Amino acid sequence: MWLKFITVVLVFLLTIFSCDTSFMTRRSAFSIKYMNITERISSVEKPSVRNRNPRISFSKTSDLTPIASNLFRCPKNKTDVDCANKTFEFKMKVIRELSKSLNRRSEENIYNVDYQSETNQKKKLPICMLLNSKIKLLRKKDPPFNVNKLGQLFPKHKLFRKSKGKSCIIVSSAGSLTGSGLGNFIDSHDIVMRFNHAPTEGYETDVGNKTSIRIVNSQVVSKAEFNFLESKLFKNISLAAWDPGKFNETLEQWQAKPDFDLFTNYRKFMESNPNADFHLIDPRSLWDLWKVLQHFSNDSIPRNPPSSGFIGIAMMLPICSYLDVVEYIPSTRLNGKCHYYSEEINVRCTFGAWHPLAAEKLFSLHLNSANDFTVFQLGIIRIRPNWDDC
Repeated sequence: MWLKFITVVLVFLLTIFSCDTSFMTRRSAFSIKYMNITERISSVEKPSVRNRNPRISFSKTSDLTPIASNLFRCPKNKTDVDCANKTFEFKMKVIRELSKSLNRRSEENIYNVDYQSETNQKKKLPICMLLNSKIKLLRKKDPPFNVNKLGQLFPKHKLFRKSKGKSCIIVSSAGSLTGSGLGNFIDSHDIVMRFNHAPTEGYETDVGNKTSIRIVNSQVVSKAEFNFLESKLFKNISLAAWDPGKFNETLEQWQAKPDFDLFTNYRKFMESNPNADFHLIDPRSLWDLWKVLQHFSNDSIPRNPPSSGFIGIAMMLPICSYLDVVEYIPSTRLNGKCHYYSEEINVRCTFGAWHPLAAEKLFSLHLNSANDFTVFQLGIIRIRPNWDDC
């Protein structure tokens, strides 16, 4: 219900203020100075599987409407009324497509999700629900890992133990990063998160080359085609791997029958690299995060785990002074490509297929504090933790 209400309110308010271009002239600390632009663009924050696409299922038919995004693109240094109107119209189209995808029904329930809405639960702010969802990393003391050899391999220290209050950025793998020129901006952050096997070499201008941590799903860890044990993509950085497990499964049940066997290669990796900062995500916390999305949705969302992108947002937000996310909400560079490093075209990579992606993006857009130009022309949202509100 909350997501639908928020969408309606957004449409109403934006209709009223669609011609307000003052955000383009006021000075802000959020200044994109690292792009090849003749004039600095400032934005104002508002107040507070052969296809190598792991966990994406593709449909031959789609009820989603392709957006001719090039019609809404503004020149990089142009900030006039026409640009504001184009940006607003594109925003409305994106929200409509996300809402349309959110309303698609699916009877699939391979994870045995049995969720009952807590009608008496006290309403909390979305940012507070997300901050308190607490993506948990497995520790040696967690049964059954306290009595088996795998637990002996877990890192003895916490992830991000010295990273509190840093500037953070999450780099999606979206095709719309192509031609973005965001590489230097991305690398200017203290902590840079990437996903799965998304490369940087050869794409530095658009995606940068700095990597602090990668979130990888169990298909990437386990399948030979991703070369997890040998690829340099996974060396000398922090890693966090996830596998969903069933909705109400115990850790014992999950270890006995994971969705994909990440344990074998995790063991091999850690035995070869005993000091590696490689963590496993507690699958139960993934479903706690799913519940946050469902709680703020009027209709049932897909009964599949959240995407790596949303897991990353929930993991990073509590430790960052602010969190930028690039091309999670699609910009006017939207080109239909699933990833910047491949040529596969599928609109559901952007608006939702297997994961509850549409719900994730509408939720994140609600938390965003950057203005429309920054989000829909530059491809950047900014989320602040705002602990004081909680």
